[in-house]
Amino acid sequence: MNRPITLVTGQWTDLPLEELAAKAAAWGYDGLELVCRSGYLDAARAAHSREYCQERLGVLAGHGLKVFAISNHAAGHLVCDPNDDSRTDVFAPADCAGDSEKKREWAIAAMKDTARAARNLGVGVVTGFTGSPIWHMLYRFPPVPEAWIEDGYAEFARRWNPILDVFDECGVRFAMEVHPAQIAFDLITARRAVDALGGRPAFGFNFDPSHLVWQMVEPTRFLEAFADRIYHVHIKDVMLKLDGETGILGSHLPFGHRLRGWDFRSPGHGCVRFGEIVRTLNQIGYRGPLSVEWEDPGMNREHGARDALAHVRRLDFEPSARAFDAAFQKDLGGKDSPRS
Repeated sequence: MNRPITLVTGQWTDLPLEELAAKAAAWGYDGLELVCRSGYLDAARAAHSREYCQERLGVLAGHGLKVFAISNHAAGHLVCDPNDDSRTDVFAPADCAGDSEKKREWAIAAMKDTARAARNLGVGVVTGFTGSPIWHMLYRFPPVPEAWIEDGYAEFARRWNPILDVFDECGVRFAMEVHPAQIAFDLITARRAVDALGGRPAFGFNFDPSHLVWQMVEPTRFLEAFADRIYHVHIKDVMLKLDGETGILGSHLPFGHRLRGWDFRSPGHGCVRFGEIVRTLNQIGYRGPLSVEWEDPGMNREHGARDALAHVRRLDFEPSARAFDAAFQKDLGGKDSPRS
């Protein structure tokens, strides 16, 4: 298929962009998915300075790399998160720490600027989170009134519609990563999020199968359900190790702990059936990039980046242009049967 294969930069921000770009090019990647933090991409600056955008693009072009999407997960998360948790202080500027509404105000402005930054970079997709005002109500005990859930989706729509208005003005689409702690984390909640926004096309999905598989959600069902809203694809794997003692909720154990019931893996080293995913991407007509997101606590990341690229290159096959039994149709006096 020769889709572009890119590398998500979020796990590499300890390296200067120039250094990572050189490494990614040497490994054979086609581009980088630039994250809006740690000096990789300043969304506010990129929103108002085309010269700055050209400088960022020039760093990559010097190594033969392109940008097909930018990401701003941290700011997106703060838009709808309750923001009353000190853990989210690191997602916003230091002067917002401890102030839930100041974090939110900054995040809303940052997401609008991210749309403008994408436009100035010539990029059509922003990946990210939305946050959720109701994630903490996931387990419905104490009992949760249905009105509270409805209010949560209404709040999501109220906060995100003005942001998406800017995305529309800029001709850019927002690809939400369906993920725990977000307003959508499986098919049912994703449908509800789309409905809450009135089905507006500016809002779609960044498909990452790893977050579905550990919840025991079938990734290809998601692709089929949202065939016209798959705006970007992350390639990341996950391993389930449910042994009768562990469960899918993680047991309050950190990633990488040997007793966890599941953990992320480098692509090709877990449970995700990427072959079926590529077949489904072919069937729904997705032609965009496949963006490798390395998150494997048990593997050297540079080895993982090289190994993942080789794995994805092998998998990214062309769909069949004809039925395998077409020859028999000819023998029977019929015509070749094209694949639908």
